[in-house]
Amino acid sequence: EWDPDCVLKGQLSFDFSNHSNKKVAIARAGAIPPLVELLISGSKKAQAKAAGALWNLACGNADNAVAIAKADAIPPLVKLLTSGSEEAQGNAAAVLSILACRNADNAVAIAKAGAIPPLVELLISGSKKAQAKAAGALWN
Repeated sequence: EWDPDCVLKGQLSFDFSNHSNKKVAIARAGAIPPLVELLISGSKKAQAKAAGALWNLACGNADNAVAIAKADAIPPLVKLLTSGSEEAQGNAAAVLSILACRNADNAVAIAKAGAIPPLVELLISGSKKAQAKAAGALWN
């Protein structure tokens, strides 16, 4: 069973990028909604880790990307682009990039949520990592 407190305690490994079965199992266990909730109400550290987890869940898994968008993750991800820590900003840009990739509905929703101006701002003045992730999001 999914325990969102494990994010805060650092007990969940978020590096499951090469483990598609883990991604499916984590999503099916119900992890996406609590991760989205952490984007909204978690500490700065929890927000960054939640965005990182969503990034890993979405990477290479179109079903998870759709589920993340359907869980209303786009507005809080866009908000993190301006209000999150440096790590959260980069992770949020990375998630938005994946959500937009080959999914026109998500791309439109991301643009309508106001992501373009903060992505451009990250591209101009963010850290090197955030700049790369923002460029990817703008590309998609």
